[in-house]
Amino acid sequence: METKKMYDAIIVGGSVAGLSAALVLGRSMRKVMVIDSGQPCNRNTPHSHSFMTRDGATPAELTSIARQQALAYPTVSVRNDKVLSITKINDVFSAKTEQGSHLKARKILLATGVYDIMPDIEGFADCWGISVLHCPYCHGYEVKNQSLGVFIAGDHLEMYASLIQHWSKDVTLFTNGNILTSVQRDKLRSLHIPIVEVPIVRLDHNEGMLRALEMQDGTRYGVTALFAPTPTRLPGDLAQQLGCQLKEAGLIEVNPSGQTSVSGVFAAGDNSSPMRQLSMASAAGNAAGARLNFELVEDDLMELGNYN
Repeated sequence: METKKMYDAIIVGGSVAGLSAALVLGRSMRKVMVIDSGQPCNRNTPHSHSFMTRDGATPAELTSIARQQALAYPTVSVRNDKVLSITKINDVFSAKTEQGSHLKARKILLATGVYDIMPDIEGFADCWGISVLHCPYCHGYEVKNQSLGVFIAGDHLEMYASLIQHWSKDVTLFTNGNILTSVQRDKLRSLHIPIVEVPIVRLDHNEGMLRALEMQDGTRYGVTALFAPTPTRLPGDLAQQLGCQLKEAGLIEVNPSGQTSVSGVFAAGDNSSPMRQLSMASAAGNAAGARLNFELVEDDLMELGNYN
């Protein structure tokens, strides 16, 4: 139990966005507690890409280095735990954790990432992040010129399929039983992208490396990677507990500095942006950390009566 110490900020989530913010705040001499549950959404990904100076590193390697560097600042602490609830009383936030701790802070930064909602298809989750991929900019180069599948539904599926064609001309769209509009069919036909509307029943793979898609009618399609930008949700209801406004897609609404609709609450990373790249999450955490520190300075000046 910890009830007396007041932190300048509690950061919920110790992956890229959270640790980037912790680094900024540590260098600003702020007392920071990072609470991390150890379940980042990229935990299955064997290699991360498009992150300058760290292209090809594993997510775990990046997080380990980031944690070590943040902890080099004596005011930063990291705890392996899970935040269950956060309340706000008189501008003071109280966080309760799974291990029974009660922590107080002047500000909150939510860097929780997102939870991927995967279809109930055998083998899909086993291949997620390895050969079932959400982002061509993160993983497209590694599967260039191979037989690729696209698994997506919605208004912009033909646009996404045409994007994947940049990495390989051997692209097939799998709708999993969803029926396309005539306009979508015409656009895909003009791009010479085959359409398979039979539902998928199984992903044949070897330790996450895709070999083929098995369809409901018994047909097999040999693809080495399946691009599937699945829907997401927030991992828990902390943003809702605090009253943060959410976007239509379910992400947390923030301004460019990471401020939410609730005073004193910030958000950064995948939970507030559809751009799911490490560089984006790092930049968002940096911006949120800087703005959070500025607010703390403003609050202190207001308290002293030196600021109008």
